[in-house]
Amino acid sequence: MKISFKYISYFFLFVLGISMTLSSCTSDLDVTPKDDDEFLSETFFQDPASYKQVLAKLYAGLYVGGNDGDGAADIAGLGGDFSSYLRLLFVTQELSTDEAIIAWADGALPTLNAQTWSPANEFLEGTFSRAFYHISVANEFLRQTTDEKLTARGVDADLKAEIATFRAEARFLRAFSYYNLMDLFGNVPITTENDPVGFYYPEQKTRAEVFAYVESELKDIDASLAASKSNEYGRVDKTAAKFLLAKVYLNAKVYTGTDKFSEAATLSKEIIDNSGYTFANVPYAYLFSADNNTNGAQSEVIFPIVGDGNAIRATGGGMSFIMHASIGGSMDAASRGMDGGWQGIRTRREFVNLFADATGTADKRGTFYTDGQSKDINNVGTFTDGYAVTKFINKNANGSAAQRNDIPDIDFPMFRLSDVYLMYAECAVRGAAGADINTAVGYINKLRTRANALQVASSTLTLDFILDERGRELFWECHRRTDLIRFGKFTGGDKLWQWKGGSINGRATESYRDLMPIPARNIQANPTLKQNPGY
Repeated sequence: MKISFKYISYFFLFVLGISMTLSSCTSDLDVTPKDDDEFLSETFFQDPASYKQVLAKLYAGLYVGGNDGDGAADIAGLGGDFSSYLRLLFVTQELSTDEAIIAWADGALPTLNAQTWSPANEFLEGTFSRAFYHISVANEFLRQTTDEKLTARGVDADLKAEIATFRAEARFLRAFSYYNLMDLFGNVPITTENDPVGFYYPEQKTRAEVFAYVESELKDIDASLAASKSNEYGRVDKTAAKFLLAKVYLNAKVYTGTDKFSEAATLSKEIIDNSGYTFANVPYAYLFSADNNTNGAQSEVIFPIVGDGNAIRATGGGMSFIMHASIGGSMDAASRGMDGGWQGIRTRREFVNLFADATGTADKRGTFYTDGQSKDINNVGTFTDGYAVTKFINKNANGSAAQRNDIPDIDFPMFRLSDVYLMYAECAVRGAAGADINTAVGYINKLRTRANALQVASSTLTLDFILDERGRELFWECHRRTDLIRFGKFTGGDKLWQWKGGSINGRATESYRDLMPIPARNIQANPTLKQNPGY
């Protein structure tokens, strides 16, 4: 068992009322208890243990799609296997870029490969609804944990103090969802615990207003979050909030029109120097192994989405999706620690070309499966068209077996210190105040030393190099779309890759696609929502 609240996390309780705040924003969020294991809010919160269980539901929701894993989904329109938070982040952040492509033809999924999506895309609807569902759970938890309610229930002082930290974590996870909504969809409604419960149309805010809200929340919760590295593994602390704020500042020019690279650099340096998180001096592969919570990799992982083959019964969610879908062709699933492959995801030739070779010889991060695979993708629906990716493995670092081979133990590294090094380096190249280019070179070379790649000099640190290095270090970690947009390379014709725009050699796409459309079904549910330009 990886963390003490792991099994609490997968108790899969429901709380009646969590959806009501946003029921007018998206009808997908209506919730009805079905059996005695699901509870009414006021009754359920009489139990002192319930507060941690609801917090655990928030964390569990990052991996699974519903209360029983892949079964009864939290949101309608997509099954629980298709609608887990991490899976939808991967679909939107990776499939739309040079780093990944999927063979499946489920619904509108192929349009994500080609940047030809429309407001009717059910996977975008699922992403929008999943984030708002997560927000609604956090809002209800915050409503139920005010000082007045805790006092009325006779909660003692020690538990009150613990709940104060729980509340800060819930606000962080809510801010994380608003960050993803702002990044993907731009102008979205903001609802909090102070909004009425019941039917109403939440007001759509501008992207700049959402930015200001997320910034304010992340600053405000600093005093209440657990000190850096003092929380249970898998739960966030002060450094996680600083990381997310640095990421928000890094992309501020995209979100608001005003850059905040100096602020991003300051926060990055603070995390590097003072957080207690340290660069993992272990082989790169250890960071993505089944025991990455104990093999030394954990020293740099600031916010993991925790996986556990025994505790999590979600075959199609999170890392289970990433592992199964990336195995096919002549690959031996057992060598990847899995029970089989779904012949889905691989990468595109242009991403492979970021590495000196495809064997991991010149850079151990660039390990691809090429046996029976063609580098070119002539047919998107054929798994063997395109090199397979072997970054993640459901085996322990010493080669021993994970707990089971159907659902992996791998923890997904949502935030890690290596990204902070890269953020600082980018800010230095962009001329951020106080950011030193020689310090940045040192950080980049730490990454490259671990990868057994050639060292670089300050003259190498251009924006193009930084973007490529972010790809080499962080690929398949749900950053690529955001990165490409920040560098002006996601849409348009400056950077092409196979099947961008639906063309085998890639073609320029429309700049309005830097924003995803507000899903049509969500606009039907809340007609006050305005569609993004171009859609």
